[in-house]
Formats: sequence, structure tokens, C-alpha cells
Amino acid sequence: MSKARRSNDWGFPRWRGYGSARDAQQVRLCDRHGCEKPGDCPAPKSPNSPERWYFCSEHAGEYNRNWDYFQGLDAEERAAREQAEQRDADGFKGSAFYGWGGPGDGSRSRDEMRALAVLELESDADFEAVRKSWRRLAKENHPDIRPGDADAAARFQAIQAAYDVLRVAEERRTWKPDVAAGRGG
Repeated sequence: MSKARRSNDWGFPRWRGYGSARDAQQVRLCDRHGCEKPGDCPAPKSPNSPERWYFCSEHAGEYNRNWDYFQGLDAEERAAREQAEQRDADGFKGSAFYGWGGPGDGSRSRDEMRALAVLELESDADFEAVRKSWRRLAKENHPDIRPGDADAAARFQAIQAAYDVLRVAEERRTWKPDVAAGRGG
């Protein structure tokens, strides 16, 4: 008496792994003449065209290196198209400040960068320089040194806030979980 076998293909979720089908898979070959690799990188046949070439990654890289968006245009048309493209792209250039590629090496937040500017420091200043600048500026703008000067009082508060931002960031950077848990370090 043979044992009844239960199929794993029924219902949802799919119990069998993807790609375990025994059917032949359709593979599109690279459109480069003589290449036998799979063509899984689409590339436009011409600007603003829905038609695509399908290259392997090696030939897609070659195609992209040699791509000329302005191919087939005379010099005047090329200049006009380039100017229009640049005009449209200038809006993105203005927003580059807010991206990851802002000032500094990427290890400081925007608030830390503002705090460094308030303390009149460069973006790569270490915490010892922060402390020295904070003391110098705090002494110059302290309300006891300059009584009745509202600008100095506001500047003193900004200096204190900037120092607090940088102090907390430095503590966060140098904090060790093993030392905080009492396990040594």
C-alpha cells in the first residue's frame, strides 16, 4: 500500500520556493552582436523613446560611457537644448545644500554645523577647539561683563545653546555601552 503524498503547490501562500519550477525559462540575450550573456540592463535606443536595447552589464557600461544625449543635433540646437536642460536642473542645484553632500564630512548634523558657525569654527573642529571658542565668546558676551546690552545677551544665549548641542553630540559620539553598564571599558 503506497502512502498518499500531499502536494505543496496548493493555496496561498506559495509553499514552494520561487524559481523551483521545472519549466524552461525565457532568457533575453544581450542585444550586442555576438554576446551570449543575458540582456537584463535596458537602455534607450534614442532620447525620449520608449524603445529599449537590452544589454548585459558589461555592454550596458560601454553603451553608457559612449552615450551622447545631443547626438544628431547641430551646434545651435545642441546649445539651446543644453541651456534648457541646465535651466530645469538649476532648481535641484539649489536644494543640494539640504542633501547628504552638505558642508563637512557627513559626520555632523545640520544643527551641529549651525552650532559650529555660531562658535565661529570650521566644520572639522574637534571638541577641544569647541570648548576654547565657547569660553572666549562667552566671556566676551556675558551679561555681567556687558550689562544692559541686549545684543550681547542674545548672542550669549546662542553661544550657550550651540555649546550644548555640540556637547551632547560629543557625548553621544564617545559614549561606550560597556562603560555605561558598569562592565569596564
